[in-house]
Amino acid sequence: MADLFDTGEVAESGHRPLADRLRPKTLSEVIGQRQVLGPDAPLTVMLEAGALGSLIFWGPPGVGKTTIARLLAHDTDLHFVQISAIFTGVPDLKKVFEAARIRRQNGQGTLLFVDEIHRFNKAQQDGFLPHMEDGTILLVGATTENPSFELNAAVLSRAQVLVLERLDLTDLELMAQRAEHELGMALPLEAEARAALLEMADGDGRALLNLIEQVAAWKIDEKLDRDALATRLMRRAAQYDKSGDAHYNLISALHKSVRGSDPDASLYWFARMLEGGEDPRYLARRITRMAIEDIGLADPQAQAVCLQSWETYERLGSPEGELALAQALVYLALAPKSNAAYVAYKGARKAAKQTGSHPPPKHILNAPTALMKDQGYGDNYAYDHDAEDGFSGANYFPDGMERPDLYQPVERGFERDLKKRLDYFARLRTKRQS
Repeated sequence: MADLFDTGEVAESGHRPLADRLRPKTLSEVIGQRQVLGPDAPLTVMLEAGALGSLIFWGPPGVGKTTIARLLAHDTDLHFVQISAIFTGVPDLKKVFEAARIRRQNGQGTLLFVDEIHRFNKAQQDGFLPHMEDGTILLVGATTENPSFELNAAVLSRAQVLVLERLDLTDLELMAQRAEHELGMALPLEAEARAALLEMADGDGRALLNLIEQVAAWKIDEKLDRDALATRLMRRAAQYDKSGDAHYNLISALHKSVRGSDPDASLYWFARMLEGGEDPRYLARRITRMAIEDIGLADPQAQAVCLQSWETYERLGSPEGELALAQALVYLALAPKSNAAYVAYKGARKAAKQTGSHPPPKHILNAPTALMKDQGYGDNYAYDHDAEDGFSGANYFPDGMERPDLYQPVERGFERDLKKRLDYFARLRTKRQS
């Protein structure tokens, strides 16, 4: 077997990393990615039909993006060219395209693999289009960022996006077994230590093979337990980019866990973001937003709890202040939920856009001048404090506008009481307006 991930040419002599030696020679040897390589999966269908098109591989590091691209070129008799957007400028691209053009004239197609394609700017991405359209190159781009946000619409319209997933523990165990076969030895690890090693890789096959190579180099006779392994190996930091896709995915998971009344999941995603280096102040702001959007008036105290936890964090700092934020999360997760006020607010904004030029009814306008009084401002205004029950039932919407039902409280928490009040005033309004 040969390396799943390394992309350079294999040296004929000297030390070859384990990852290089385990590079798959065929697509059937690739571990994982059954959603794109399995029976009836997109790449399998394309290859069987002899109609491979331009592709964008979207996925985390170490899942085989480069390897699959290289093997696709081999299976379709295309010349494989690899560049990285980090190190390639416009002059380099021109040379690549010219070489591909000459190659095409000589009857040889080119599969151009562009690593980190999202790092090219808009103009550079546009430069690929004519060469994709006339068949000079078949583009395969690789990105760890969401293509919808990072790639031009024109490029996306000419390429199919395939999502590559992080390797699961079963995939990593298979990779570890292949590594042991290549090394001619079993890893000197107890079962729990072996499981810990797979977890350290965090779904990254390249990282796992590098870790295995370190363990194999220790030349020890006794099997190590989990603690001994942890002492010898530093745990790999979790993948987290505070400005990238992972940031938005994790805050979405945190928000939806709170909305779903799951305090354990809420604390887990909160901890994941903190471990990734997220600013607790950002989390404090988002937690407060959750109280407003998802708890609302079902528990008016929730917002105050969030603001108090935020202030506590500012006074204590990290790491002590983070506990206050965690407590606020638990409170929110277990609080009664309502988005009635949020829905009402959005409905009011929509109605305001549709009826933005309608003036208020004259009877609720002040008349500080004689002219305004002559125009009917303030006529027949019903002062609610003078009315029975402190409620006049007057209309406060623009004349001629149909009254909308914007706020519809739920039968949960404090909103249960608000619903009773709303229904009471609705009955009185109907009675007094009739």
